[in-house]
Amino acid sequence: MIHRQLVLPTNKSFFLFGPRQSGKTTLINFSFTKNTYKINLLLSEQFFKYIKEPSLFRKEVLEKYENAQITHVCIDEVQRVPALLNEVQFLMDNTTLCFILSGSSARKLKRGHANLLGGRAVQRFLFPLMWQEISTANLSSILQYGSLPPVFNAENDIDKIDILNAYVDVYLREEIQSEGIVRNIGAFSKFLDMASSQFGELVNYSAIARECQQPVMTVKTYYEILSDTLIGFKLEPWRKSLRKRLSGHPKFYFFDNGVTNIINRYEQKISDSFLLGRLFEQFIILEVIKFIKTLQKNINYYYWRTNTGTEVDLLLEKEGKLIGAYEIKWSKSISNSQLTGLKSFQEDYPDVPCHIICQAEEQYRVGNILVMNWKKFIIDLEKL
Repeated sequence: MIHRQLVLPTNKSFFLFGPRQSGKTTLINFSFTKNTYKINLLLSEQFFKYIKEPSLFRKEVLEKYENAQITHVCIDEVQRVPALLNEVQFLMDNTTLCFILSGSSARKLKRGHANLLGGRAVQRFLFPLMWQEISTANLSSILQYGSLPPVFNAENDIDKIDILNAYVDVYLREEIQSEGIVRNIGAFSKFLDMASSQFGELVNYSAIARECQQPVMTVKTYYEILSDTLIGFKLEPWRKSLRKRLSGHPKFYFFDNGVTNIINRYEQKISDSFLLGRLFEQFIILEVIKFIKTLQKNINYYYWRTNTGTEVDLLLEKEGKLIGAYEIKWSKSISNSQLTGLKSFQEDYPDVPCHIICQAEEQYRVGNILVMNWKKFIIDLEKL
C-alpha cells in the first residue's frame, strides 16, 4: 500500500470525504484493523436493509458493542442513507464508540438537512495521490493519466484509459444522476464537456449557459455540484475587499488531470506544449489544494488579475496576509515576457515574495523574483 499523508484520528469520530476511488476505504481498512464494525452502503443488501429500517443499525451496533468489544464503527458511503446519522448520534451519546463516516460528498447530507452530528465529528479529506506520496512517478504520466490510485497502479496505459473512461461514464455522468443530485443528465453531461474544456480559465457562466442552452442559475448549480462532490475546485480572484472578491469570476480546476483529459477525449499521448502547460498548471494548483486540505493548513488560495488581463496564477494567504505569489510555467528557461504578471503584481504588493514555478533544474533569481523547480516548490509547501 502507498503511504498516504493523511493520518486518520483514532480516538474520536470523523467524517472522511473524498472523490470516488481516491482510496478512502483502503486507508480506513489499513488504519483500523481491530475491533471495528464496518458497513458498506454501496453493497445493495446493506443499502436496502438500512434504508428500509435505519433503527436496525442501532440495534446491531449495540449488540456488537456489548458482546464483541468493538471500539469503532465505520459506515462507507454514509450519504446514501442519511437517516443513519440520527442513530449514530444516539450511539455517540450513549456509548464510548468512535464512528468513521466516509463518503464521496457532503452535498447530499447538507442539502437533505441530514444530522451532521453538531460538532461531534471532525472532518477529514482524501484526494487522489499527492506528489509526496508518489515522488518517483513520471510527471508526463501524471499529467496524462492523473493520480487516482486504481489508475496509478494499473499495469499499462490501455488499462489506465479503460479505468478513466469507466470513472467518467459510470460515476460522473450516471451515478451523480442516480443519487438524485441532478435530474437532467443530458444537460449535465453537456455542461461537463464544456466545463472540462475550459479548465483553468475564467468561468463565464453566461457563455456556458448559452452553449448548454440552460439558465445561468442552472449552470451555477452544476458548478456547485462539482465543488460539493469534490470533482473540482474554484480559485477565486484576490481583492483587498471581500465583497469585491466574491463578485469576481472564479477559475475552475478539475480534481484530476486524467479525468480532465478523458472528458476532453485526450486519450492519445499529449505533446502539444500549450495543453501541457495548462495541465501542468492544474497539477501544481491541485497539489497545493490537496496539501492544504489534507494537512488542514489555515491557508487560502486565489489568483490575481488586472482589468487589462495581466495575471498571476496563484496567491497564498495566511492569517489575512499574502505570503506568496506564484506563476506556473511549463518551460525550463524563463524569458522576460513570462515575468510580466509578477512584475505588475509587485507594483501593488512589493513586500510579497514572488516566484516562478517551472522545470528549471536549479533555482535562481531574476531581480527579486525567485525561479524554482516545481519539485522543490511542492516539498517547500511543508514550510508554510
